[in-house]
Amino acid sequence: MQFSDLNLIDPLLRAVAAEGYETPTPIQQKGIPPILAGHDLLACAQTGTGKTAAFALPMLQRLAAAPVEGRARPIRALVLTPTRELAAQIGDSFTAYGRHLGLRNTVIFGGVGKSAQIGALRRGVEVLVATPGRLLDLAADGVMQLGRLEILVLDEADRMLDMGFIHDVRRVIALLPQQRQTLFFSATMPPDVQELAERILVKPERIAVAPVATTAEKIAQSVYFVERTDKRALLEHVLQDLAIRRAIVFTRTKHGANRVADQLNRASIGAAAIHGNKSQNARERALADFKRGATRVLVATDIAARGIDIDDISHVINYDLPNIPESYVHRIGRTARAGASGIALSFCDQEERAFLADIERLIRMRVPVVEDHPHRSTLPLPGQGRAFSPDRGQGPRPQQPGRRPQQGPPWAQGGARPQQGGPRQQGAGARPQQGGQRPQGGPRPPHPQSAHRPQQGGGPRVQPSSAPPGASGRDDASAVGQAQGTPRPSSRPMSFRPRV
Repeated sequence: MQFSDLNLIDPLLRAVAAEGYETPTPIQQKGIPPILAGHDLLACAQTGTGKTAAFALPMLQRLAAAPVEGRARPIRALVLTPTRELAAQIGDSFTAYGRHLGLRNTVIFGGVGKSAQIGALRRGVEVLVATPGRLLDLAADGVMQLGRLEILVLDEADRMLDMGFIHDVRRVIALLPQQRQTLFFSATMPPDVQELAERILVKPERIAVAPVATTAEKIAQSVYFVERTDKRALLEHVLQDLAIRRAIVFTRTKHGANRVADQLNRASIGAAAIHGNKSQNARERALADFKRGATRVLVATDIAARGIDIDDISHVINYDLPNIPESYVHRIGRTARAGASGIALSFCDQEERAFLADIERLIRMRVPVVEDHPHRSTLPLPGQGRAFSPDRGQGPRPQQPGRRPQQGPPWAQGGARPQQGGPRQQGAGARPQQGGQRPQGGPRPPHPQSAHRPQQGGGPRVQPSSAPPGASGRDDASAVGQAQGTPRPSSRPMSFRPRV
């Protein structure tokens, strides 16, 4: 199939040819026709599959087919993204694809001043690419009107929810007209993402170009078991391989990214860190140096996992394994883009082995282990606890042999509560109620922990002493204490409860 087979207009075909695109990707083949037809869309696709062109090309064609009369340029299309980097790259794509159409677009995000963004909005734009926070700030300032919006795109919806933007997204949607076309793109489809999609989409077309939460087939994955204190030395050892031309190293924290980048630079390995505490100018400079090869390694947190669109990244290294399994899929998706192959390496310390097991259940495969390296962990490799079982699903993990089941007492799980002190002996009489009068003439039932317990096997039984008439407010424990010569407790009602 060619792009001309998708009923795209000539200005868009010329722009696509100028970008070097020859044949549409699967997400473009499946997504462009329903968007051109005006349908809502729910698309599940991995990163690096051409999603931006899949929604940008038909959006531009629909906007160009129905121009707005007059000199005003209202905002007619809105693209929401989770990160600044991703927003900037989508804005560049709209500029490249719409170069022959005369439609304006701009990008707004936090971390920079508002004045330039306000100026662009006042001049008028048809397409707005934004992060949720800055969009709400400018809307509160009254510098934009969204009442004439025609198309809404939520890109990387699952990532926005992971980053805590769900409330901001709902506030943005409340500002938009009810009559609109909504396009929903997500790499994974957890329950909260499905719930959001069902609330904002109307009879959507559903497409998926790969199974949910699978990794690209051309990514060679492997894991190194290492102690946390040896991770830095292992990273330097791995980067001695000159086959690693351009690599992204992912850390869990911002401070960790700075420490790793400084360590690599001290080892004469060109590296730069990118994360949310960096200024926008510093982040753009680090990305530019990485793209042109001035730095060999880019150390990033998950904020950059979906905001870096560079085709020739040879390796992704998980210095810290993510505690959210879906983040692993997004991270390693930075390599093997545009049909190329790639390599993903992961360092796993003792505390992260549970994360690895969760990742393997999600991607439904075992990650091969690299054992031949100088910083191998001295702890035994995980066995059955790490093994992936496709039939196990998300149920509880199997009980280890020789260990007591970890569960509460039977009545905590809906069963009947046992009688205090075990089964009643025949002829023991009625059990006294808390705070009530003991029946006259009946012998006291034996205390479960006293020396008067009946002998096993039907042996002779020692009859307990009878309670004085009229005794009240005392239970078995107080009677035993008195029989042993201990002081009589207060008359406050007490109860003996078995240990749980």
